[in-house]
Amino acid sequence: MINKNSHWNDNNKCHYNAPFLLKPVGKDYLWGGRRLNDDFAKNIDLQPLAETWECSTHKDGMSVVSSGEFIGKTLKEVLEIHPEYVGSHPKTRGDIPILVKFIDAKQDLSVQVHPDDQYAFKYEKGQLGKSEMWYVLDAEKDAKIVYGLHQDVNREHFQQMLERGQAEKYLLKVPVKDNDVFFIEAGTIHAIGAGLLIAEIQEKSNLTYRLYDYNRIDKSGKKRELHISKGLDVANLKAIAEPTQPMRVLQYEPGCAKELLCRCQYFQVERLLLNTERNRNMVTYYSNSLSFKILLCINGCGSIFWGDNKALSFFKGDCIFVPAESEKLKIHGKAQFLSISC
Repeated sequence: MINKNSHWNDNNKCHYNAPFLLKPVGKDYLWGGRRLNDDFAKNIDLQPLAETWECSTHKDGMSVVSSGEFIGKTLKEVLEIHPEYVGSHPKTRGDIPILVKFIDAKQDLSVQVHPDDQYAFKYEKGQLGKSEMWYVLDAEKDAKIVYGLHQDVNREHFQQMLERGQAEKYLLKVPVKDNDVFFIEAGTIHAIGAGLLIAEIQEKSNLTYRLYDYNRIDKSGKKRELHISKGLDVANLKAIAEPTQPMRVLQYEPGCAKELLCRCQYFQVERLLLNTERNRNMVTYYSNSLSFKILLCINGCGSIFWGDNKALSFFKGDCIFVPAESEKLKIHGKAQFLSISC
């Protein structure tokens, strides 16, 4: 195992299309807690620390390369130098069209909704909309999410209820447990509840229309802005059935098991369970020409090897970018990952 303080074995410079670590950007939204520093050793000097944007080229928070020959550059800068790293998938268009986060909800997040691509392009200066997926890393007892409405409601009445602070009775609240998966399509009214630690994979967008925020006061002493009119333009106000967990089938191979968590038009997410402690053959991993891959380590630690004695160590909470058509990688350790691609 490589020294944790170094992460990178730099016998030579980074090989072409070799993986590299990303350093996240932190966000101090008022509902956050301490777990991203405590559980994942992010060492970000924010209180609270609500989100870390682990893989992002969004202007509101760009990931920075923290290993290899591009260390210190933003991921966006690297992709401008090597546009081939994103792959040839039509969705990439020379950039990373998704954003990967950790979220620590010490308090309830606002009740909110995101626009779809068409609305965002037309009314938000060509931006992307936002569909997203949540993978629940840890859920306190009785933790819940808001997932749509449990009965139909018309716009005028629901707007009145929002303005009076009485809309909660229409919200569908769903109990949550560790290892749950939820896909939140654009237009779905939703909220992450208190006591949840979540990995979020989403379109590359920071468009959020807040509908209700419990009359909370931010650090400047003001209520946070609501976006009721725009939110109701895009919100699905029809009743939604309580979501059920998708069928998940573990596929085993020596040293590794994997399962598909989500596949949609924007991204694909698999969970990988690595355990090569008693396996002499390391697990092979690489990306194809269509898409980069992102490895988000959600538990454990280990090392990635490639080329002529090149190695990269990873630990719980690390995010690794694997360029399209990467070198064949060998992974050793005991860990769990989310493997993300377009």
